[in-house]
Amino acid sequence: MAAERISLVTGGTGAVGKAICQALARDGSDIAFTFHKQEARAHELAAEIESLGRRVFFAPVEARSGQAIEAFCTRVEEEFGRIDVLVNNLGIIQVMPFALLDEEDWDDIMQVNIKSMFLFSKAVLRGMVRRKQGVILNMGSIGGHRLLEVPVHYATAKAAVSGFTLSLAKELCRYGIRVNEICPGLIEGGIGSNVSPRQLEEYNAYCSMGRPGDPREVAEMVAFLASARATYINAQRMVIDGGL
Repeated sequence: MAAERISLVTGGTGAVGKAICQALARDGSDIAFTFHKQEARAHELAAEIESLGRRVFFAPVEARSGQAIEAFCTRVEEEFGRIDVLVNNLGIIQVMPFALLDEEDWDDIMQVNIKSMFLFSKAVLRGMVRRKQGVILNMGSIGGHRLLEVPVHYATAKAAVSGFTLSLAKELCRYGIRVNEICPGLIEGGIGSNVSPRQLEEYNAYCSMGRPGDPREVAEMVAFLASARATYINAQRMVIDGGL
């Protein structure tokens, strides 16, 4: 059965990335995904995607290397013929007080969390512009928009996602390409694993749902925004934080 879409998900082996790949596959998409070190998880995820009757392609990609990113995206287009959806999901966090941050710490967070978003988007856009259609979904965080106890360099990179999304959406709308941001709150199993019991208790106290989110709840929003059900949604920040 032919796929409705070809979707590329960066950082596919994390809790949220895995859920996104699964949700997109269930929604009729063939999947390409990147990973860094978790090769065993990558093979397990690929088997799950194939069990859903979907094709899959995956490879380790160094997020700091423009050359590696360009080569991976070219290979995906060779394998599948096109890329319809890009989910810029990969990211890292470093829990460090601002006073102890080194220049290298700052640069590393910016390279992985925001520069890679630029590099992957640039690599897939030629095909999208040529076909005059496509979807780019950028993973932000409420940590970049709320007064929360999060590392400064991480919050700065996540705040930058909003500016990147808005500007890119405006530039690409003439080609029929939609660009949106997904802005999760605290999510179980992902970066939320780094929070302390005190921080978790505080989040639950202020969250109207009284709990962290499940990766699948983020993934369902991604699948919706990637689909033809969301063709009139563009340049938006979709907040999934349980009502914080």
